[in-house]
Amino acid sequence: MKTSNRRRPANKPDHIEVFRPSEQTTLLPFLMQVLAPRSRTDIKSVLAHSHVKVNGQPTTQFDQELNAGDEVVINFTHPFLTLSSRMVRLMYEDDDLVVIEKQSGLLTVPAGNNKEKTAQKIVDDYLYASDGHSHAFVCHRLDQYTSGILIFAKNSYVQQLFRDSWTSYVVERRYVAVCEGVPAESKGEVKSYLAENSAMKVYSTQDPEKGKLSVTRYEVLSDNGGYSLVDIQLLTGRKNQIRVHMSDLGCPIAGDRKYGAKTNPCGRLMLHNYVLQFFHPITRENLRFELPIPKMFKV
Repeated sequence: MKTSNRRRPANKPDHIEVFRPSEQTTLLPFLMQVLAPRSRTDIKSVLAHSHVKVNGQPTTQFDQELNAGDEVVINFTHPFLTLSSRMVRLMYEDDDLVVIEKQSGLLTVPAGNNKEKTAQKIVDDYLYASDGHSHAFVCHRLDQYTSGILIFAKNSYVQQLFRDSWTSYVVERRYVAVCEGVPAESKGEVKSYLAENSAMKVYSTQDPEKGKLSVTRYEVLSDNGGYSLVDIQLLTGRKNQIRVHMSDLGCPIAGDRKYGAKTNPCGRLMLHNYVLQFFHPITRENLRFELPIPKMFKV
């Protein structure tokens, strides 16, 4: 797992040009049109070495689709820095936020003696390499063995906006899980108060004095008798909420021995956050991110 710590040279000013297609096309033909009479080899080199951004995201994909009005930025002087890690993929970035896809097995933030191998550290290194001062501020978390979408703020102000009013900004959080067994009802809602014991295990209680109200909606998408593929929507965001509530239904998530699973067919917790939709706390833009369901989750 490596991220770049190189700083962009400051002694040579950037030569940047911005283009917008007037109709639907793909990236390489568009670049050949706007950069004529440069040779095809020269243009492919510019693209291959990360000198091109489309709608704010660096790309090397020659066949990337472009729509009318998309923003294509070319830096002829320096390549755009990219987030390079097998455990993290950059999904979105602007002046205030970074949205990533995190793989199963990676901590969101440091825990115990593990200070280096975290999503926050990878994003932090990427941001610092780009300008020498920006840092990654965590806005929410995913469990180490849960894969999916994470938001990081670029400053403490935006982080605090999310923390103070998370439910006001976040429109939708959906997960998919492979569970042992099949819930008795094909769809429904689990509501309980979640508390944590001295062994750091979260449990459900109906006593509002002992825990925080937690609500989870679910729907079975498919099953083979032994396992079920379940779509899950969080209406609250408590620690281990989905894992506890699926266990409460008698259908713990495969690979989750902490909450009662007997099997681990894929060597990981089979829980994946595949949709995250929220209002940008600064621009108020409605942003929606969606990931495919992992192939190993097929039931």
